[in-house]
Amino acid sequence: MSGTITKVSGPLVVAEGLADANVSDVVRVGSQRLIGEILNMSGDQASIQVYEETSGLGPGAAVETTGMPMSVELGPGMLDNIYDGIQRPLPEMRALAGDSITRGTDVPALNREKKWDFVPVAKPGDQVGPGDVLGTVQETSAILHKIMVPPGVSGEVVSVASGEHVVTDIIAVVKDARGAEHQLPMYQRWPVRIARPYTKKYVPSRPMNSGQRIIDTMFPIAKGGTAAVPGPFGSGKTVVQHQLAKWSDVDIVIYIGCGERGNEMTDVLMEFPELKDPRNGEPLMKRTVLIANTSDMPVAAREASIYTGITIAEYFRDMGYDVAVLADSTSRWAEALREMSGRLEEMPGEEGYPAYLASRLSQFYERAGCVECLGADDRQGSVTAIGAVSPPGGDISEPVSQATMRIVKVFWALDSSLAYARHFPAINWLTSYSLYLDTLRPWYTEQFGETYMRNREKAMHILQEENELQEIVRLVGQDALSPADRLTMETAKMIREDFLQQNAFVDEDAYSSYAKQFRLLDIVLHYDALCREALGKGADMEALFAISAREKIGRAKMADAGTFNADYDAIDAQMKKEVDAVVAGGEDA
Repeated sequence: MSGTITKVSGPLVVAEGLADANVSDVVRVGSQRLIGEILNMSGDQASIQVYEETSGLGPGAAVETTGMPMSVELGPGMLDNIYDGIQRPLPEMRALAGDSITRGTDVPALNREKKWDFVPVAKPGDQVGPGDVLGTVQETSAILHKIMVPPGVSGEVVSVASGEHVVTDIIAVVKDARGAEHQLPMYQRWPVRIARPYTKKYVPSRPMNSGQRIIDTMFPIAKGGTAAVPGPFGSGKTVVQHQLAKWSDVDIVIYIGCGERGNEMTDVLMEFPELKDPRNGEPLMKRTVLIANTSDMPVAAREASIYTGITIAEYFRDMGYDVAVLADSTSRWAEALREMSGRLEEMPGEEGYPAYLASRLSQFYERAGCVECLGADDRQGSVTAIGAVSPPGGDISEPVSQATMRIVKVFWALDSSLAYARHFPAINWLTSYSLYLDTLRPWYTEQFGETYMRNREKAMHILQEENELQEIVRLVGQDALSPADRLTMETAKMIREDFLQQNAFVDEDAYSSYAKQFRLLDIVLHYDALCREALGKGADMEALFAISAREKIGRAKMADAGTFNADYDAIDAQMKKEVDAVVAGGEDA
């Protein structure tokens, strides 16, 4: 069915004569067949957001509806690939059209020529339902791709075709209860705005180990959880997300560059193929999907890129994998919503954002979670959603930050003053929080005993006390503090510099296992406890601060993974010996 354009306003096109079209249908616009999506209908008139540059379009041009909603192709070939916001493969588009993307270029998301070795799991005569595994493909050296029965199909397997196939080949035929045969290719199509189904959703109870001490120990996120990383320009949002992508103990990473500057995305595209996966030594791209829709690309496609990424993540989750979705940034996505809302002449909300901003953010974040997947083998998978927020001027009272805070359960607030002081990660420990502490406490207790969370709470208490003491120091100076308060200030400094601060360029410090984090914080707090006991016995405060073991604590975080336990034991013994010597010297005096 086709209609004609009556109005063009930037990425918004209004067309009439589309009475049989539906909201969310994909349409082809003009002679170049630009890709668009219907936002709303009024009679036979449709308002369409076009995902490509609309210059040159004018009234009278044809609009043709495909009758299908905006969908993505899900199958082998997505990993180690780079897509734009509507899942067009950028390397293949470059090979076809050069460095500048030609409008109307239509390239299938999955390579139609590459052959994959399909190994059947199901056999003729088996009864299968949605989510059951028909066979596997070794997509990359890191990931085994499971070819599943799509939702809505169930019955008896009539035939299965093993061997090498392209994604469009029929690899299985399933006959349903009514006798109808369903021919199943190696890939599925799924509408991006509809969440993929699952059997059951669980409360997230396992932490995602990011290797960043301030995240894992102070403000942990659960696998299947949601988090926001707000911060002003230059505070390190993108670097934090790079670290999460590299070190997190998830199986697959979906990185969405949504409206950020092109040079930042270029860094990602150039760096990720060279990074080695710390788990197996393979290139990190072997388990990564990149979606690039930078600020100089069509604004409407930003809105689609978020849904494209989360749908791909849900597909891998359905295989039983743990997936992390990193969106950089949801503020740029919200700005795309604001622009389209303005062109649609909708009633604006706060700061011009549409009134439905919070509900759209909720629709994205609620698709995260830890679930029992469809299928007979009780697979469990998770999608962890982490969105960067870029508030203008770093003011988190603006609508996107506030709406995000009401939705997510972890808030890592970046601080520009910490970033300028070269404190990485620049997460402010006084304004950040995690609501997963209670649900994750049993896991920490099981792994490390009660001490782990007790140390975390004590460290947070010391940092908060330091903040209060800073006010006194600014007024009357540090000499006015009691020895106990001076010790609190010194311990807080050690927690900040020796524990929370990390060096992203040194592998031994860029990533810390839970065991290393536990020992490192424990030895800092043990120093605090020994000194408090010594002060109670009249020991000299300055002498306690000057012991040589204290300097070694700061260097201990650089210890090699194989030797850090022995190093910590040696430092602990030396520290106790030196504190005892200070106490003995004071008693002699």
